[in-house]
Amino acid sequence: MEIVMEEVGELIFSDCLISTASIPFGNDFAWADWTSAFAVGQISGEDDFHDLKDTMSWDSVAVDLEYLTAGSSPETYDYCSSNVCESTNSSNAGTPALEPPESASSGQDDKWVRAIHLLTAAAEALSGEPKNEVLARVILARLNELLSPAKSCGDSAGGMERLALHFANALSRLVLAGEGEEWQSGGFRHPSAVDMLTASQLLQDLSPSVKFGHFTANQAILEAVAGERRVHIVDFDIMEGSQWAPLFQAFVSTKDFPPPSHLKITAVTRCRKSAADVQETGRRLAEFAQSVGLPFSFAQCRLDRDGGFRPAAIKVSRAEAVVFNCAIHSQHQLHHAAASVRSFLAGAAEIGARLVTLVEEDGRSADDGDVVGWFMRELQRYSAMWDAMDASFQVRGRAMEMVERVIFAPRIAEIVERALRRTEEDFAAAGWSEWMAAAGFRRVGLSFFNQMQAKLLLGVFNDGYEIDDEEPNKLVLRWKLCGLVAVSVWSARPSQPSPPAE
Repeated sequence: MEIVMEEVGELIFSDCLISTASIPFGNDFAWADWTSAFAVGQISGEDDFHDLKDTMSWDSVAVDLEYLTAGSSPETYDYCSSNVCESTNSSNAGTPALEPPESASSGQDDKWVRAIHLLTAAAEALSGEPKNEVLARVILARLNELLSPAKSCGDSAGGMERLALHFANALSRLVLAGEGEEWQSGGFRHPSAVDMLTASQLLQDLSPSVKFGHFTANQAILEAVAGERRVHIVDFDIMEGSQWAPLFQAFVSTKDFPPPSHLKITAVTRCRKSAADVQETGRRLAEFAQSVGLPFSFAQCRLDRDGGFRPAAIKVSRAEAVVFNCAIHSQHQLHHAAASVRSFLAGAAEIGARLVTLVEEDGRSADDGDVVGWFMRELQRYSAMWDAMDASFQVRGRAMEMVERVIFAPRIAEIVERALRRTEEDFAAAGWSEWMAAAGFRRVGLSFFNQMQAKLLLGVFNDGYEIDDEEPNKLVLRWKLCGLVAVSVWSARPSQPSPPAE
């Protein structure tokens, strides 16, 4: 039986792309209901999905948020949407070629090619043994001259020029840090919760990558726990929690089975600083669950000081269907230590999770070659993202500027630093789906509806996006053949033996 998400929701703040200045933030947040107007519960394999995309609509629903105080402590944060409330203890090869983007003009093509050559040369100078920081300074000075219009024109500059400028700035930071100097433009400040929420939503308007990961993982979860009375989701780096409101709606709206009598989410966090943000996420999720009538509780579990995950810190009941969710794709998240991700996935196997959903960057491999090859692979990935967003939104404005400042600039700086200071740990972190297969996780095939839902989502965006479904348990989102995000579904439990023939 195909189980489908009848109402696909998303955390958004408006019905259309707007400037951040017009978003009313205060003590109340606008939780949105990104609801698909088409009745997916009525869709069969013979239905024409192309006709459905024209009926999709987005409706905002404002939910008044008041603090809930049930069961809070410095180590344990727990919010409930009903009388149900629980507590959880915390635990202390070659370089790829980069072609000019198709959306660029001929003059921009030439500038882009020259910028790529200079970025590559600077990366080579900084990755050699010994490093040639003097040569890197000369190359970066020439690169800054080439990209000076992007600095002076700001948002009106070409998208690829601004992308190259972000990579150049990241390389300059490494040069200055190596010589004990300070970057004059200032470092990256931790964005406020409001800025991060706003930028994350704007990114979802610009690109399908986030929704693609959320919808595909949620559909797999919905199908795996259909009919279960108690469901427990353990989420690695929940961030603003935007993945879960659609699942809440799907649970209460589906006609195929009753909603769970209790849904629990345990968020795995890295430190006390992030725990405060996650506490706010739990509060909002509890309010949203209450608004749709879903019994819900929320808890936190911090990684150990060394970044390890301890399964014993998670309170799991035998009656619960346990799901582990691990979203580590790059577009809106900073780097996760490979040891932390590995211990989390290994913990799923130890607990015996019914389902493990993995969302990661596509195309990363331990065979990417030397440091420069790895650097170029990341540059290629980000150029594909930039080209896709430029193709969808020709007029750049405050929305894209905020996404660049809050999300992409810090992420690119981190990517460049990791590329040039790459360790064996970074090689081990490449390709988590391959690691899971080697570790003995069982592949769980994606349903036909899940695949069609992902392809339908792309109809809202530019035609250059594609879905690759070559593997039965994995979907890959691509932009003109360049992989962006991959979603794979696994089980930590052995397959049930077939009943003996009578």
